[in-house]
Amino acid sequence: MTGCFHVHRRDLGLLLLRVGIGGALTAHGTQKLFGWFGGGGIEGTGTAMESMGYIPGRPSAIASGLAEAGGGTLLALGLATPFAGAAATGGMAGAAAVHAPNGFFTTEGGYELPAAFGTAAASLALTGPGRYSVDHAIGHVLDRDWMVPLALVASAVAAVCVVSTRQRRLRAEPTPAEAP
Repeated sequence: MTGCFHVHRRDLGLLLLRVGIGGALTAHGTQKLFGWFGGGGIEGTGTAMESMGYIPGRPSAIASGLAEAGGGTLLALGLATPFAGAAATGGMAGAAAVHAPNGFFTTEGGYELPAAFGTAAASLALTGPGRYSVDHAIGHVLDRDWMVPLALVASAVAAVCVVSTRQRRLRAEPTPAEAP
C-alpha cells in the first residue's frame, strides 16, 4: 500500500509542477504572440527584442513566443515532454541572458525568474511527465529515454548560438559615449 501511495504522490507532484510551470510559460508566451495579458504581441515584442539585441526582432519574438507558449502548453499537458521542456529551457536561457547584467534577483531586474522557469522545464524534460499525462496515455511514443538528451542538447546548442550572436552584436555596438 505504501509503495502505491508513493507513486501517486510523485505523479501528482509532477502534474502540479507541469501545470503550474507550463501554465505560467504559456501565459508569458501568449503575451509575445498575441498581445494577451497586457503583452506587446509580435510587433511590440519584436521591437523590444531588437532593442535587447535579438535581431531580427519579429522572428525572434515568434521563436521566443513559440518556445514559451508551445513548450508551456505541451508541458502542462505532459505531451512530448522532452521536447517541450527543452524548448522552454532554451527560451528561458535567452531571457536569462537579457537579465543577467542586472544580477540574480528579479527585484533588481535580474535573471531569477527565467532561471527558475528554465530549471523547472529542464527538470521535467529529465524526469518525464508522470502517470497523469498525455504522454502516459499514448504509451510514451513522444517521451522515449533517447529523446531526452537529444532534445536538451539541441536546445542548448541553439541557445548558445542565439545568445552568443546577441553578445557579439552588443559588443560591436558603440556605447552612447562612443556614438558620433
